[in-house]
Amino acid sequence: MSDTNGLPPVVTIDGPSGSGKGTIAKLLADRLSFSLLDSGALYRAAALAALNKEVDLSNDKLLTELAKDLDVRFTVSAGQLQVWLEESDVTADIRMERVSMAASKVAAIPGVRAALLQRQRDFRQPPGLVADGRDMGTTVFPDAPVKVYLTASAEERANRRFAQLQEKGVSVSLRDLLEDIRARDAQDMNRKASPLAPAEDAVELDSTGVSIDEVLRKVLDLVQERISP
Repeated sequence: MSDTNGLPPVVTIDGPSGSGKGTIAKLLADRLSFSLLDSGALYRAAALAALNKEVDLSNDKLLTELAKDLDVRFTVSAGQLQVWLEESDVTADIRMERVSMAASKVAAIPGVRAALLQRQRDFRQPPGLVADGRDMGTTVFPDAPVKVYLTASAEERANRRFAQLQEKGVSVSLRDLLEDIRARDAQDMNRKASPLAPAEDAVELDSTGVSIDEVLRKVLDLVQERISP
């Protein structure tokens, strides 16, 4: 299977935090037997490394150097993506709220984005790739034959995150989560480097009140239409 350029096809799934793009990307990659790129995990790993090393999050130069030398790798176990930072399993650590907020700041730095760009493109291997992020369709894989922009209301996304944290026994305020999501949206959409926005040729899907199965079906339909086996 290849796209019109003779390269392995890419399905990009962009959107704001909590829209469900990570879940859909994993299910889609499994269904298609494609590789999976969770680009957010790269930025979260960079943010965690910065926090661990106590690097000032306002120091663009130091953060760019850290990103260039980032010792991070991904493995898949039982269908789940595992993230390793300097040989430590940080899969759970990078999902902490403080890391999420730090990642949004780190990802806004042009030097950091440039340092991690080629690393993301290297994931494009046969038979294909599902890439989950915020600028996959606009910057990283602008030639992708299938581009999806998945969104949901801020309230819906806050409720989803609240339920996830409750299941893990984490006590958190729903109001605080909603404020954090809105703040992160504003930061991601207004940054100078690759701001969060749908690609001009992306299909926009709103997952508010829509089941995972229904969203997955719509994306699979797009893949069938646009990628020839």
